[in-house]
Amino acid sequence: MKCVILANGDYGNIDSYKWLLKETDIILCADGGANYAYKMGITPAYIVGDMDSIHPPVVDYYKEQGVEFRRYPQRKDFTDTQLILALAEELNAREIVFLGSLGKRLDHTLSNLYCGGELALKGKKVWHYTANYAAYLVNKGITISGQVGDIVSVLALTDEAQGVYEEGFEYPLKNVILKKWNPYAISNVLAKNEGVIRVGEGLLLVIHYHGLLRK
Repeated sequence: MKCVILANGDYGNIDSYKWLLKETDIILCADGGANYAYKMGITPAYIVGDMDSIHPPVVDYYKEQGVEFRRYPQRKDFTDTQLILALAEELNAREIVFLGSLGKRLDHTLSNLYCGGELALKGKKVWHYTANYAAYLVNKGITISGQVGDIVSVLALTDEAQGVYEEGFEYPLKNVILKKWNPYAISNVLAKNEGVIRVGEGLLLVIHYHGLLRK
């Protein structure tokens, strides 16, 4: 099952996300992400969080639509993103796509990227989509489709990522070890319309700037 989660971050042009929303099985909103769902004219199955950023008229509207709310206290030991990821796992989602999860506050961005790591290591497909780039949590491999010249960066999310290969790029890698504190594998460039990235052990963050060609 494919699950799209709307968070309360930066979106830019909301029309950029329509294709993703058409291809999903279920939509979840983390608190203020429901404000953006409302703007897009879509109805989520669940709204999760402490409800400190969702607008009251949006709450009223979705209650009328029969949306299930899972409310948590503001003082808690989990972020809204962690809570909604737990729900996605409960619903047996195999693929989880975040919208609006990056941008605005740096601490929120980093937290949102890291908290999907456990599910990615369990074999779930977890990624974040914005109007300008996509960020994938990769524990085995991924094929990046795009245009020749697209920028692709790779970072280790675990202390080390071993057995890393990059094929189809201007700067190929073959069986290297990437370390979190030596992030040199950024700003690579697609040499073909597809590039393959693999990792033997560990977790990678792969960022693809779609349509952003190197100058």
